[in-house]
Amino acid sequence: MTGESSAERRDAGIIRRLRSSALQGILPLDRAQVPRDVVAGVALAALAIPSSLGYATIAGMPVITGLYSVLLPTVVFALLGSSRHLVVGADSATAAILAAGLAGLAATQSSDYIALAAMTAFIAGVFLVVARLARLGFIADFLSRTVLVGFLTGVGIQVAVGQIPGLFGLTKEGSGPVMQLWNVVADLGDASMTTVAVSAAVIVIIRGGRVLMPKIPWALVAVVGSIIASAAFDFVEHGITTLGAVPSGLPSFEIPSVPMDDVATLAGVAVSIFVVILAQSAATARAYAARYNERVDENTDLVALGLANAAASVTGTFVVNGSPTKTQMVDSAGGRTQVANLTMSAIVLIVLLFLTGPLQYLPNAVLAAVVFLIGIDLVDVTGMRRIFRLRRDEFYVALLTAVTVVFVGVLQGILLAIFLSIVIHLRASYKPRNTLEAIGTDGAVHTTPLEDHAEMVPGLVVYRFAHSMYFANANQFSEEVLELVDGAEETPEWFCVEATAVAGVDITSADTLHELYDQLRDRGVRLVIANLSDDARSALDHYGTTEIIGGDAVYPNIAAVRAAYAARGLTT
Repeated sequence: MTGESSAERRDAGIIRRLRSSALQGILPLDRAQVPRDVVAGVALAALAIPSSLGYATIAGMPVITGLYSVLLPTVVFALLGSSRHLVVGADSATAAILAAGLAGLAATQSSDYIALAAMTAFIAGVFLVVARLARLGFIADFLSRTVLVGFLTGVGIQVAVGQIPGLFGLTKEGSGPVMQLWNVVADLGDASMTTVAVSAAVIVIIRGGRVLMPKIPWALVAVVGSIIASAAFDFVEHGITTLGAVPSGLPSFEIPSVPMDDVATLAGVAVSIFVVILAQSAATARAYAARYNERVDENTDLVALGLANAAASVTGTFVVNGSPTKTQMVDSAGGRTQVANLTMSAIVLIVLLFLTGPLQYLPNAVLAAVVFLIGIDLVDVTGMRRIFRLRRDEFYVALLTAVTVVFVGVLQGILLAIFLSIVIHLRASYKPRNTLEAIGTDGAVHTTPLEDHAEMVPGLVVYRFAHSMYFANANQFSEEVLELVDGAEETPEWFCVEATAVAGVDITSADTLHELYDQLRDRGVRLVIANLSDDARSALDHYGTTEIIGGDAVYPNIAAVRAAYAARGLTT
């Protein structure tokens, strides 16, 4: 006896697994691949530096905290995560959720606001680690890709509209996109034409450059070029505002402190962020692992993402997430391991130590233009058109999600997205499209609609139930079975439930099966089941249903049912 409690043994096991999972994203290290990873890391830094400044603006944080978000948090995930490809850092969707959730709690960019953002990151990190311990990673599966497209489209519209005042040199006024646009139109006479010219030039450079030479980091070119032009021609004297002094050096390490009254509000914000991190990071990591036939451990990544957000919290920045855009960018540049992300963080470190001085000359309009284009890129018109073409009902769900984000709020949008995703799932499982099996003229077994009232052979109905049986579809199951029996020209002798798709059975459906057995027996029909999975059979055994309908009524396959049906007269 060691005297250890079960909790202590569990915690020790988690620590051992965490140690063994370290460096999965790097090892084994292919020396021939390292130069390509380093080059990809340089290219990633060229994208991440200007976009991270933009994400900080979206989050309402000082721009320098955007660089902090791709320093220690990125390094933590690179060392502890299992994905060799996922890039972790600031993200537009989680930044927008954060800004919406903290609105009204403190002035943006203030010390109180920074503390609230850091605490939100810490709480989100705790949720991620708890999700690993409680095996809650499956929650990510309840945010369907359809509603995620709609959600991100709504976020993109909100982000883009929110930057329009900055493009004209105006102060952003109004609580939502509609009011912000209205105020821009009303104040258009006060717009700074020099600011508009700078904004337009940046948009043309970035958009046009992507078309002509897509491999060049045009956002970085625009940022560096505008800094040089601003310093050389004194943009401030021409009515173009700039960032002003930006602190240099490493972020300070400090545990955030916030009023206890705000913790409940922050926890609600962190829940929404937690779900987006789960869905987006897991989907991205899975996609690239599948592309390169690699193994990704989502439980390990949950802990690594949680610790990355804890690192963001203590370094005074905001929530971080897996980025599909940056991950794709590294992959396109030839990066195949987390060495690329470590390279990017090293470059950010150099910028923080030696190159923050020039940022004071960066025009605010340039940052607004960069963020505006980030928002436009999130508006997935192609994805929405594809959904409209393939599934009209899911398109309306995605559209409703986008409209909610734009006109109600990001937090309400993500909650609606989760709710609608669950509704889509329940809709499919609540009313499964069940069929009958019958032998066609070619002698093969075919599925037919229930309306055909087809029989496998005279007197034998084979009814295929297309989902697990649970309380929501138990009534449909009962109604369809009785309709098939009572609506037949001649009452069948045997009724077989083909249960290949039935992965599980709950108490309600087991009771329904018992009731159906009694009802069919009263009609002179024998109820049998075929292709029942081991789990479903164990459940029926546990509920006592198998004993009621008879163990000899459960057959391994349809062939066995047909053989028993054919031999029924010989055994009576």
